[in-house]
Parts: sequence; C-alpha cells; structure tokens
Amino acid sequence: MTGSVLVVGGVSWDTIVRLDRLPEGRPQTVFAKGARETVGSTGAGKAMNLARLGLPTTLHALLGEDDPGSRAQAALREAGVRLVTERDPAGTERHVNLMDDAGGRLSIYAQPATFEPAIDLPALESLAASHDHVVVNIMNYARRLLPALRAAGREVWCDLHDWDGRNAYHSDFVEAADRIFLSADALEDPRAAMERIVAAGKRLVVCTFGRDGALALTGEGRWIRIPAVPGVAAVDTNGAGDAFFAGALFGHVRGYPVERQLRAGAVVAAWCVRSTELAHPELSASRVEADLEALDE
Repeated sequence: MTGSVLVVGGVSWDTIVRLDRLPEGRPQTVFAKGARETVGSTGAGKAMNLARLGLPTTLHALLGEDDPGSRAQAALREAGVRLVTERDPAGTERHVNLMDDAGGRLSIYAQPATFEPAIDLPALESLAASHDHVVVNIMNYARRLLPALRAAGREVWCDLHDWDGRNAYHSDFVEAADRIFLSADALEDPRAAMERIVAAGKRLVVCTFGRDGALALTGEGRWIRIPAVPGVAAVDTNGAGDAFFAGALFGHVRGYPVERQLRAGAVVAAWCVRSTELAHPELSASRVEADLEALDE
C-alpha cells in the first residue's frame, strides 16, 4: 500500500500558557508557570507526525503574510512537511492555550481564520487526486473539497474533535467521511453516537478518552478497546489526539490489522505527550514499531 498523504486545513501560531489550574469564571489575576510560542492546530499536528513517521505528507493550509505565518511554515518544513498555502486576508490564525497540570486545556481563538476565504478549488482538487490518502479537517473551507472526493470514490479520513453528535456544522464532514475520529468530551453517550455513525455506512469510528485510551467500532460491528500506553509521564498534552490519528493512519498505510493500527495511534500519542511539540522530534517509524513489539511482549 502506497502512502502519500494530503492533510487539508488547520495551521495556527499558538501561545501556550502553563498554569497550576485553569482559571475560574470570575475576574482575577493569574500567575503563569511559563509560556512559549509554537506552531499549532490540527492540520499541523497530523502532518508533522505523519512526516516524522516517514510518510510523504502535504499540508494545504491558509496562512497570513505575517511573522506568525513565516514561523509556522519554518516549523512545518523542519519536520519534513510539504506545504501548499493560500493567503488568509485576516492573517495567520492564532490561539492562546491555557494548560493545567492535569492536562486540561482552555483554547482561546485570539485570531480566527477567515470563515469563507477565496481558495483555488480546482488546484486543491488536483492536489487531492495526486495523493494516496486524504485527511479533511473540519475547517469551513475544507468542506468545498468533499463533493469532488465523493464523486471520485475517494476514502476520506476526518477528525470531528469534540463534536457533540448534533452540531450541524459537522454534518457535511460526517456524511462524506469513511473513517471518523472524535473525542468523548462532548458526547453524552459515546457508544450510542458511534453506533449511529457506523450505521450510516462508515468503515471505522474511533472515540478517544485521553488517558483512558480509545474505543473503536468497525463497519462490521466489532468493538475494540485500546488502552493508553502505560507509564508515560506527560509533559504537554497539546496535539495528543492528532498524534493518535496520525499513528492510526500510519498503521493503515503499513497494512496493520485495525487493532494494531489503533495501538500505533496510542504509541504515537504517547510520544507526543512526552514532548512540548506537536510531534516529538525523535519520533520515527522504527521507534513506533519497536514500541509496538514491546507492548506485544
């Protein structure tokens, strides 16, 4: 199975602020334990992990003609990601992420991306056709690619993040995707939601539970429970879900059975949280395979 991957959408320049605990909803002064700036967002996280795992990876994204955009591009290229960018007139998307010691996060969109940007849709469709696998993130502009992917019979991978199972914004992505990942954060009944998704004809749905691992349901109705990798001392949980997604896609490209694909996802997520970056600088395919073999013992 060949392995070039196109990831569509999702780059920001982030300020990460570390706190003892997330602030309560009242006026107050809070002293941070530290702060740093880095590349962020879901497309960057997926693409950087996939590239470090050795898969030829292209990321299509909107960026401003500004210093944050230049810094984001440099970080992505250093990780081995091929970038195809289009201009966002609002400037590069910027987030402020407040992180507590328990791994909790409050994300503030300090500079949102343009909701309806002008893009070269024929060029994006051609780009998708030239890659073996397509990941469509839930950026609004990315939904314009979905009709062409469906018409071509392409398999679509999609991460719905903290979808609550009802928000209509996600409907196009849910309908078009074949392999769906989401977190349990906003779901009242994750199993029921997963059953509804699979009943709509999906090949796989995966729900992540943070440190409690992940639960998957295949198109054939088989439930698979995947624990988190034990004994991991987390440094920073930013991007763990995107790393899990990337590891599972890596396993799929390698031809692993579904359960091993998801275990690869857990391994890559474990590498992610041991680093302050979206993709651990020492991550590689050989290290993931070694970790999988160790878990088999």
